[in-house]
Amino acid sequence: MKLALICTEKLPSPAVKGGAIQIMIDGIAPFLAKGNELTIFSVTDEMLPDREVNNNIRYIRFPAETYPDDIAEELSRHHFDVIHVFNRPKHLIKYKEAAPDSRFVLSLHNDMFNPGKISDQLGEKAIRSAERLMTVSQYIKDTIDGRFPDAAGKTQVIYSGVDLDRYSSTGTSEGEAIRHRLRQMYGIENKKVILFVGRLSRAKGPHLLIKAMKYIIKDHPDAVLVIAGGKWFSDNGMNQYVRYLHRLAEPLADHVLFTGYVPSEQIPDIYLMADVFVCSSQWQEPLARVHYEAMAAGIPIITTNRGGNPEVIKHGYNGLIINNFNRVSAFVHTISYVLSNSYTASILALNGRKFVEKNHQFQHVAARLLRVYREVHQDGSNRAEKMVRLESIEEPVFQTRFIKI
Repeated sequence: MKLALICTEKLPSPAVKGGAIQIMIDGIAPFLAKGNELTIFSVTDEMLPDREVNNNIRYIRFPAETYPDDIAEELSRHHFDVIHVFNRPKHLIKYKEAAPDSRFVLSLHNDMFNPGKISDQLGEKAIRSAERLMTVSQYIKDTIDGRFPDAAGKTQVIYSGVDLDRYSSTGTSEGEAIRHRLRQMYGIENKKVILFVGRLSRAKGPHLLIKAMKYIIKDHPDAVLVIAGGKWFSDNGMNQYVRYLHRLAEPLADHVLFTGYVPSEQIPDIYLMADVFVCSSQWQEPLARVHYEAMAAGIPIITTNRGGNPEVIKHGYNGLIINNFNRVSAFVHTISYVLSNSYTASILALNGRKFVEKNHQFQHVAARLLRVYREVHQDGSNRAEKMVRLESIEEPVFQTRFIKI
């Protein structure tokens, strides 16, 4: 098949500046390129040429200012069997008009069918223009189906994943060596490390973790909160919220450490510093990929009961879930519990690593996508049969033994 993947206009591919979609594409592309002709469209970047072929994958990059128009022009001149559009239902309409003979699929990594982002008319047109819609979580699927019932028959969940070859788990000699090196580099040897990884935005909730530290250090005076991330991907600039975080942290001195933006290639190692990873999201997360990353690194996870997060984290099995997501006391209690119970922490971490190994490696994701591509590439005469198969969504497999908390 001739396949095209179309990134959003925000960040380039490969993921030289991060981005959940770009990181996922980096992971699945080698598998998609086996036996297929793969082209990846993304935005231009000073670090990358406008066009190149790398590992049998063709990359075409256009400026953000004219991105959808340039891609539509390219699609009109070159035929692709299946075109996969990421997160841009409005753009898909334009692309379908430019390449009416191609089959289109749309994947949603955010709530892009929210009324504030797309009208009823355009939403319905985008759904008609796509052979299949794929979402990163059941939560996102439900938001689409709830507003556009006609989408239910062509929408399915395909969870994301990680490249386990890039993640050295804690407990291995390689993982322990990386852990020691990074802790030494940041001056946090012999500390209990609480890790946050993500953009510094109020929706992600790092301010609650800083507030929680005031109380956590009373029982764990050797605890330190490491906040890894900038105000935006590859951007360590200041804004009002980032300044607020630094002001909050000042009274806590060396109990809070800001690393700034961490390049995507260094992210797998960053997790190894931690004794516990916390996703403090306050908004309805589509399903934050940091959960897959922390599990891959073998780190116990605490997350909030927001959006799709509980779909891959099961309380007492591979992490702990905070229902009172906006209360500092809930973070204090749960973090202190994990720091005080090393055996429970180790079981949560071990289950998380096994869960990713079984369900969420990039070869799993690529295989699920290839199955969709092949189906939509077939003659539409089998459409009724294909729609029935959509009812069987591939659920993550959890073991039955849970820890009593």
